[in-house]
Amino acid sequence: MTQLVARIDDSLLAQLDELVASGDARSRSDAVRRALEEMLDRRRRRQIGEAIVDAYRRIPETDDELEWAARSTRTMIAEEPW
Repeated sequence: MTQLVARIDDSLLAQLDELVASGDARSRSDAVRRALEEMLDRRRRRQIGEAIVDAYRRIPETDDELEWAARSTRTMIAEEPW
């Protein structure tokens, strides 16, 4: 595993140490690694969402497809054992 050196201010370090002390992270490295993983995952999910939106803009749903979706939704709701 590669080691990464980063500079952070005292306030951020104190908050990082709080995460470790509270048990939310096993160590400073664990907290930083998990935060980076979450940041990258949010970015990946955003990019996927943007690609989906772009695809629908390029090839919008037809009226028939929209009606089928609405009909299917009504059927699923009617079948629920409320």
